[in-house]
Amino acid sequence: MGCGADRSSKNDNNCIIIVGAPASGKGTQAEKIKAKYNFLHISSGDLLRAEIKKDTDLGKKAKEFMEKGELVPDELIIEMIDGVISKQGNLRIMFDGFPRTLEQSKQLDEMLKKRNKKLVAVVYLDVPDSELVERGTGRRIHLPSGRSYHVKFNPPKVEGKDDKTGEDLVQREDDKEETIKKRLEEFHKNNDRVVEHYEAQGVVFKVQANEKIEAVWGKVMEVLDKALTPEDVGEPKPRKEDAKEEGGNEAKEEVKQEEAKEEK
Repeated sequence: MGCGADRSSKNDNNCIIIVGAPASGKGTQAEKIKAKYNFLHISSGDLLRAEIKKDTDLGKKAKEFMEKGELVPDELIIEMIDGVISKQGNLRIMFDGFPRTLEQSKQLDEMLKKRNKKLVAVVYLDVPDSELVERGTGRRIHLPSGRSYHVKFNPPKVEGKDDKTGEDLVQREDDKEETIKKRLEEFHKNNDRVVEHYEAQGVVFKVQANEKIEAVWGKVMEVLDKALTPEDVGEPKPRKEDAKEEGGNEAKEEVKQEEAKEEK
């Protein structure tokens, strides 16, 4: 589940939001943020999958929308997130996959205000749609193990077969072009208004994410090091220099191993 209390999280009430379309590498960067900056990671996707696995009423309702590639309605998401926040006390929080609509943004503002929490940054991972479609449609999964391949950037040794077992690989419904394009259309329709809402608060930081993972991570660290106070950041850790190259197949090859984390 994406929101277990991290005992090392700082007691500072600062919050951030990480935003990115499906296959943008958001899951990879969220894990890095959590590890370096001690954020409690609240992933709406993980929470929803947990509700579905437990076969709760909320999970049953959410599953109907997710299977059609549609966003789960605001009222279900808000109910779920508010329940989680109310149990977390004064921990630093990173929201992942929430808010996705203007209404969710307004509701989150109220939740944070009520609990004396402060939103200090919205990190927006920006990737061209054409790149996102290519990343998604080429993905193939070995269902029993969860191993992920890509027909172009990380192909199996034998086409359509898992390297270790020789069993068939599948393309999930979520990875079909029609579904991906529909989800991107929904994402942009709602996300543009969310970004505008937070731009008015002066907390949006766009990061060009069509690069190697470490290059993107370098930019994300720069954003958070500025958004958080020195006391929040803590002692600096060694870091690689930002990669010079941008885009291209090298970036795609490195991303393909990580992108499946967001959509499993």
